[in-house]
Amino acid sequence: MASTLSLSAPGLRPLDLFNANAPAAGKLSAASKEKARASAQDFEAVFLNSMFQQMFTGLQGDGPFGGSGATGVWRSFLTDEYSKSFAKAGGIGIADQVYRSLMAQQEIRS
Repeated sequence: MASTLSLSAPGLRPLDLFNANAPAAGKLSAASKEKARASAQDFEAVFLNSMFQQMFTGLQGDGPFGGSGATGVWRSFLTDEYSKSFAKAGGIGIADQVYRSLMAQQEIRS
């Protein structure tokens, strides 16, 4: 028995959520769009932060704090800033997909 993903959104086909020219973004205010864009970018930053934290897991070294307890604090700040910077510069494409999904959902609700 094969399982398939079904979307129960009236007027939308499954691929409309991923289409840059989807009709969903046309009727919403500029403030709504900007808020959705910021939320999508924040979501991508959180995801990237999690990835960067995993990169540093288990590393011991002579870094700026000489491997002391402060190293963990410094690395958390570093990964946070890296993730914000990456997301703001375009990230890895997650924010765009999240933004399109948010716009489609808002259009359905309005």
